[in-house]
Parts: sequence; structure tokens; C-alpha cells
Amino acid sequence: MHMHGFRAWVALRSISICKSKWHHHHSHEGGIQFSRNLTTTTTGSNFMEPVVGSSIQMQIVKALRSGERRKASELLLDFGYKSHPLTSDDFVDIFKYCARSPDPLFVMEMWRLMELKDVSMNYICFVLMMQALCNGGYLEEAFNMMDFLGESQRLHPLLPLCNSLLRSCTEMQSIIQASKCLDLMEKLMVGKSEVTYTELVKLAVLQKNLPAVHLIWQEYIKHYSMSILPLRKFIWSFTRLGDLKSAYKTLQQMVSLAIGGNISIARTVNGKLYSTRLDIPVPLNRELGSTVLDLKETKQPDSCICPPSMYFPDSISASIGPQIIRVGNKKAKNSKIDGLNGQKHPLLMKILRWSFNDIIHGCAKQKNYALARKLMLQMQNFGLQPSSHTYDGIVRAVVSGRSFRHGMRVLEKMQQKNLKPYDPTLATLSISCSEAMQLDLAEALLNRISKCLYPHPYNALLASCDALNQPERAVRVFAKMKQIKVLPNIRTYELLFSLFGIVNAPYEDGNMLSQVDAAKRINAIERDMAKNGIQHSHLSIRNLLKALGQEGMMRELIQYLHVAENLFIYRNPSLGTDMYNIVLHYLVEAKECHMAIEIFKKMKLCGCHPDSETYNIMIDCCSVLSCYKSASLLISVMIREGFCPMTCTYTTLIKILLENENFNEALNLFERVRLDGIQLDVLLFNTFLRKACYQGRIDVIEFIVECMHREKIQPNPATCGYVFSAYVNSGFHNTAIEALQVLSLRMMSIDGNILRQKKNFVDEFILAEDLADESHILKLFEDSEDVLVVGLLNLRWSVVVGFPICESADQSLWAKRLELQFLKKRLVGSSLRGEQL
Repeated sequence: MHMHGFRAWVALRSISICKSKWHHHHSHEGGIQFSRNLTTTTTGSNFMEPVVGSSIQMQIVKALRSGERRKASELLLDFGYKSHPLTSDDFVDIFKYCARSPDPLFVMEMWRLMELKDVSMNYICFVLMMQALCNGGYLEEAFNMMDFLGESQRLHPLLPLCNSLLRSCTEMQSIIQASKCLDLMEKLMVGKSEVTYTELVKLAVLQKNLPAVHLIWQEYIKHYSMSILPLRKFIWSFTRLGDLKSAYKTLQQMVSLAIGGNISIARTVNGKLYSTRLDIPVPLNRELGSTVLDLKETKQPDSCICPPSMYFPDSISASIGPQIIRVGNKKAKNSKIDGLNGQKHPLLMKILRWSFNDIIHGCAKQKNYALARKLMLQMQNFGLQPSSHTYDGIVRAVVSGRSFRHGMRVLEKMQQKNLKPYDPTLATLSISCSEAMQLDLAEALLNRISKCLYPHPYNALLASCDALNQPERAVRVFAKMKQIKVLPNIRTYELLFSLFGIVNAPYEDGNMLSQVDAAKRINAIERDMAKNGIQHSHLSIRNLLKALGQEGMMRELIQYLHVAENLFIYRNPSLGTDMYNIVLHYLVEAKECHMAIEIFKKMKLCGCHPDSETYNIMIDCCSVLSCYKSASLLISVMIREGFCPMTCTYTTLIKILLENENFNEALNLFERVRLDGIQLDVLLFNTFLRKACYQGRIDVIEFIVECMHREKIQPNPATCGYVFSAYVNSGFHNTAIEALQVLSLRMMSIDGNILRQKKNFVDEFILAEDLADESHILKLFEDSEDVLVVGLLNLRWSVVVGFPICESADQSLWAKRLELQFLKKRLVGSSLRGEQL
């Protein structure tokens, strides 16, 4: 591109750039970061510091800083035509501000003016211009400038500028622009430096390309000896990509350099660290850049090669070996490590601490607490005092690999060292406590957080409040979120619907008052969702439907089903099955069977495929309607579609038959279920016992009780109640007490011999005459020993009314009689159809 063509391009480009892009980039002011080569090129020239004065340059800068763009342009134009002759030094202060702002548009205006006035641009102005373009996001213009510069060959060195441009591509996460930059570097034949390798490593991390990082490492060690800063970047990259083994080996090499005194670190006037040793460029390996930028070359980390171990002199190897490999040996003293402590090089200590922290945080992600603890001990051996950031990584590692209690011990150790934990550290501990259902501790940790930008720790505590049914605590947690202005996300609202959408349930049935209260709560949650611009998710609608169903709000349940259909089901029918099942379940429970049938038909029309739960719900609907034929038809469809009927399915069928007092068919169906090997449960047997009790069918009662015993199905309190009531209603009081004792013993232990095994039960709970003993029995409820408590109370009551205690179910004459009757019927091949004992 010749000079006149480039001028025309600049003029057209500066006019065509829209004002909106200017406002976007001008609103983000930030400092300029130069590469090591760039800062050392300008000997002693600190061109980032503004020059104080009342010149026209400062007036232009002042106008730009105050946002007076037109005034600044007028001053620049006036400056260009009234000041003669002009040099590039007359624009340096303005270029400084534009690079810092950044203000790429005004830079283009200055460049156009300089071209019109034939002012040659020196290296400093060109560097500042490139910084303004790159930091402002005008990479295309920066590439054109570099391309023009390479052809004109007026300014040198080019490699620092190419590195700066490559850094901008990396920071903007633009793989295409980065590839273009590597092409430009190859075209200009500028080679690459250590800074180039650093930027290539960043690109590989951006691509999550661990094999490329290993290839960069291999090429780097061919051309350069080890240096602290590049090693720090490689450690960072290995850690970010999950290769802790390579990161740990590289850290050992960094420590060896530090112990050997090979430091070469300094800080620029802008606070950026750089290496003081000479950086001689090497030829650019374009194949390496292609590997980094080509996603197709990405492989699994397992196929990566670890960085080769650096050669250690004997003295260094002997000194660091025991500390690296056996850090637990605190008695091992070392003069080299003591020398590092005595050196107290602040920049070196900072870089070492950064690298240790990187790997420790990587250990937290991979739940490798053992390595994190080893690194912590090494830091202490090397004289590196762990910072709050270090402890943050340790806490994350310990709670992921061990438990919240170990995390709290780390927190106590921080407090002993007067280190203030970060808010994320407290949040991590709070989440761990919430998951362990330690709600008091989790809430106390959250209250210590001064500022939290994400709602995850609060959501974890809300989830635990939901699991333990503590809505009062959940109110405090949500109020805390509002107080410190933590924006809820959809997970927050999913939990709020589950926590507060239910008022009476499950302890009481919903009534008019509870339903009004539930409606107010739901409306308040939805208003807050709308205020924060959050729409319903599949789970939030699901929780809402479940809350409405439990409160018995059938009209609202149907309304929100329509909302779910419009939001999710019509677009993705696979999401609808679960929602339809919830609605069908509560409609059947409310005996709205005809509405349930209509919803079931609509479900199939929408393309939602019923599952096993759907068919079981509709079979239960047939039970409410006492329609055995429809239930049998549904079972046929269910089997045809590949769903096996479960125990609850047959329980419902038997219930329909028993409601129609068809005991014979129900017993035949029960026999087929038993012979088919289907797993039986106590609910199935209780279905028989309940109806037989009401009908006075003692024969059925005794047959089912013996079947339970043979199938090793333990009775529950309902079983004891049905059998006992059946005998009492028939006038067999002694048999009722004996049966109650046998069933209680079988309920407490499967063999019915618990009183022989634990003789203290007889003296302490059953035969004791102190009235306070019953309260001692009731205390067992606190340990969720409900069945044991009911059994002990039944036995104690039978003794109180004057019946002797039966220590074993096998000793009972009633149990022996049921066994003989059962065997007799099996031998003679008779059935219970219509028979009465």
C-alpha cells in the first residue's frame, strides 16, 4: 500500500466509524500494558505519565477528559493550522491520553492531521497509537497499520508491537484475529521472543488445548534457558487445564532457580513484572502457531507428555529433594532454603506465592486435598507466608475432599494468624455446611459475608431449609439476600416456590384461608421474578404445580398447566410427562376423575408419552370410579408399551375388586402376583386386611396374615389395627389380644424374637409399674423408632389388661393354628373361595 492510498484509507475509515462504537470504548478507561521489550526500548522515557502544562495539547486532553468531543476536534484542527512547524513530539501528550482512555477515534483524527501536515510519526507516537487501537477493540485498523509499517520499514523494532497486538487478540478471545496476527508476524519475519511464547500459552489455554501447551513448552526449552516469569506462566496454564502433575514438576524447577539465585526480575514504572535478562528473538515456527489455533488438533490430557525434568546440580538436588518429596519431615533443615529466606527478594517471593496458589486452587477443582496440603507445607518450609488467597484454595480443597469440619479448622487457623477470609471463602464453607445440613453454621457464615455477587451459597442454604422444612429460616436467608443486594437467579425462585407455595400441607388439608395465603405468596414470588427479568423454568413450574396440588387449588392447577404447555410442553413434549403426572395425581387425589381423564387424553394428543407413573395414576383413577374393566385395559396398554406393572399397580386392581366385595377374584389375582415373583409389600396385604376387617372376613384375615409371615413382610401399625379390630368386632377378645402381641413382635423384628434377644425391654418398658416408663418409651420417637415404640406400647397395654406376655411369636397357639390351616389348605388343594372358618 503506497502512502497516498493509505492516507485515503485512513480518511475514509475515520469517517465511517460510527459514534456508538466510540461511546462504547470511551466509557472504559484503563492503563496500558507494554511488553518487556517495548518498555526497555525507550531508554528512560516514561511516556505514560502526562506532562503538566498549559499548552494546547493539555487543553485538548482536558476537553477529551470532560467529554467535549467537538471542542477537542476544533482545538486539534486549530492546532494543526496555527502551529508551524509541527513535529511528532507536539502530539505525544494527546497520544498518551488516547492510549490510556482508550480513544481510538481521536487517534485516527490525529493521524489524519499529521498526514495532511506531513508530520512524520516517531516510534513513541506509533506505539501509543497502536495501544489505543488495540485497547479500544479496533484490531482491524491496528493490523492495517502494522501491515503498512512493515512495508514502509520506517520504524523498529516490530516484534514488541506484534506481541502487543497478539496480546490484544488474546484478551479479546479472538482466535481468528490471533491467527491473522501470526500470519502478519511471519510476513514481517520478526521472529518470536519469550513474550510471544507467553501469549501463545494464553491462546492455548483459551482453546483448552493442553497438548499445545506441552508443545510450546518443548520448543521454549530448546531456545531459552529457564526463567522465573515464563515458568510462572506455564504453571498457570497447566493448572488451568487440569494437568497438576506437570504444574507441580514445573514448580519444582522454579524453586530450584530461586534457590540457585537465578532471578532476573524487575518491575516497570507501571508496576508490571518483566525479566531483566536479554531476550533474543528466535525464528517463528508457524506450525506451532497453527497447532495452538487449530481446534481439530486438541487431544485428551491423558495423551499429553509431561515437561522434562530440569537438570539439577548435585548441591541443589540434594538440598531440595527431601523437601519436595518428603515435606512432612519437619526436622529436615537446609542451608539453601534458609538462604532463600534470608534473601527476601520481594518480587521473587510474590511470584512463588502466586504459583503455589495457582496449583492449590487447581487442587481444589480436582478435589486433591493431599497435594494441596503438601504444597502448603512446602510454602512454609520455603518461608512463604500463606495469604488469604492461599487459604481460600485450601478451604475449597478441604471441603471438596474431606468435610466442612476440616474447612472450619482451616478458618480457625486463619483467624489465629489475623488473616481475614475472603467472601468467596466464607461462601464455600457455607455451601459445605448447608450440604451437611448444618444450617446454624451455614447461616452464621453467610452473615459474615460483606458482599456477594452470586446467589449460590444462599441457594444452597435455601435448599437445606426446604429439605428440613424450615421456612422461617428461609425467610431470613432471602431477607439477607435483599439486604446485601444479591440478585436471585432462577434456582432461587425454584426453591421459593417449593418453600412458600405450600401453607397447610402436608400436615393439614388445604382450606379457603390457606389457599388465599398460598395465592398471595405465589403472586409475590412471581412479581419479584418479573422485577428481576427472570422467566419460569421447567423446575419452577413443576414446584409451583406441586404446591397448588398439595393445597387443593385445582382451578389454579389447571391454569398453570396451560402456562406450562405454552412455555415448554408444546415446544418440547418430552418435558411435559412429569408435569402432567403431577396434575393427574392431584386431580385423582381430589377425586376430580373426569377432569383427570380429559387431561390424560390431551396429554397424548400433545405428543407427551405416558410413562409407568402415568398409567399407575390413571389405574388409581379407575379405582376411584370402581371400574375394573378400564383398569385392566390400561394395564394391557401399559404392558404393550413396554412398562411392567409394579406392586402398586396390582394393589390398585385388588382394591377395585375388594370395593366390589369380590374377594375370590381378588385372592386369585393375589395368588398370580405371588407366583409371578413380583415383590410384595405391606400396603398390598393391608389392602386385603382393611376390607376384610370391615366385612368381618376372619378367614381372609388369617390367610393374609400367614402369607405375610411366609413372605417375610413385616407388619406395620395399620396391620395390627386391622387384625385386632376384626377379632374384637367378631367377639373374639382373647384371640384379638394374642394376635396383637404376635403382630407387634413381628413388627419389631422379622423373626418375632426381639424380647428373647433384648430381655431388658421386658423389665424396663413392658412390665415396669412406674407410669413414667411410658414417657420413656415415647422418647424413642425422637430417634425415628416409630415401629419399635408402637410395638412396645401394644405389648405393655396387653399386659396391663391382664394377659400374659408372649416372648416369642413362634410360641403363640394362634400363630401355630394359622400355620397348620395354611398347610392343610395347600395339601388338599382347596381354596378360600366362599369358604368360612
